[in-house]
Amino acid sequence: MATSDEGNVGKVADTVVLEKMRDLEKLMLAVSAENEKLRNHHEQKFNELADKLQSMEASIQKSNNVSEIDESTVLTNNTKNMSSKPEKKFQLKHVFKDVANFIQYIYHYSNFEEHYNVKWSIAMIRRGNHLGFFIYCNPDAPADKWSIQTKLEYKVVGRVQNEIIRTFDYCYEKAGSWGFIEFQEWEEMKKWYLVDGNLTVEAKVTIIETTGLAKPKIRKFDESQKDISDVILVVWDTKFYVSKMYLAAQSSVFKALLFGNFKESKQSEVTLNGIDPDDFHYFLEVLYGEFVINDLNVEDIALLADMYDTPTALRRCEEFLLKESKKTVEMKLEIATQYNMENLKEKCRSQITTTVVQKKRKVTKKNPLRKLFCF
Repeated sequence: MATSDEGNVGKVADTVVLEKMRDLEKLMLAVSAENEKLRNHHEQKFNELADKLQSMEASIQKSNNVSEIDESTVLTNNTKNMSSKPEKKFQLKHVFKDVANFIQYIYHYSNFEEHYNVKWSIAMIRRGNHLGFFIYCNPDAPADKWSIQTKLEYKVVGRVQNEIIRTFDYCYEKAGSWGFIEFQEWEEMKKWYLVDGNLTVEAKVTIIETTGLAKPKIRKFDESQKDISDVILVVWDTKFYVSKMYLAAQSSVFKALLFGNFKESKQSEVTLNGIDPDDFHYFLEVLYGEFVINDLNVEDIALLADMYDTPTALRRCEEFLLKESKKTVEMKLEIATQYNMENLKEKCRSQITTTVVQKKRKVTKKNPLRKLFCF
């Protein structure tokens, strides 16, 4: 009897082990499938980003295939937008999660982004039977009174490439949101625009004019510099007293404009069109060696550095973005691609690749096989 009992116990133990092994095999297959699914997902995202980057690089390279600055280029740069102030544009995009379960009258915000000295965000809310859509604005304004005149575009993106777009002209004069209380009917949004419970929205902002947002200036370019300048650059109603020789040494565009076969080379005052006077002041400060670049003005300075072909200013913008900037890697990559900052592009690519690899390795926080070995 003892031998028989021992045999039965052995069979039971073998059966338990066999069942454990079968469970282990099933779980390993499930983990493998999930890991493959996750890997494919991240590879797809990475490939989409790489394709977008290559497309942007090709577009920029095409526009930069000019080896010399000729007279027509200088004239084009200096005569466009003569009748209107420069417009600053950017886009916000966000995917709101689990929108169908939004609680009534509770605002949901996207992450804040800084553009042109101002923090921006998209705000969504469920109000009764409608979806509310707002664009939030909060400037870092040194003045008590300020204003931002804007053109706003609100967009909700649907499942089958259908979309709803509404526009509005609005002047922000205090921090807060502006938009549509009843942008879209709630049930219509749920039926046609939710994807896996999530809602993709976009906001395009065009800044027409600002007041009271200028940061303190470090260097003066006013009439107090008259005795050490030989030309006055006029940007709207602001005059900058500067050295022609110094600017020409920094910029091929200024060299052609101030020393080439243009009427401007003979004038004591030269008007520059299509730029903002505050942005131009910061740009000049960088050219004159001041450390004024920050996350709020780096895009403005890079834009002018590219416009006037000043490698020194553009390099300093890149160095700031590489070492000090708190902008997201996506925003840095966008700036690097737009202005062909090779070192910054390489760093952003490396960070994105590292992030993708790390996400592939993190299938689960806990080992799902652990419990199978606890007999």
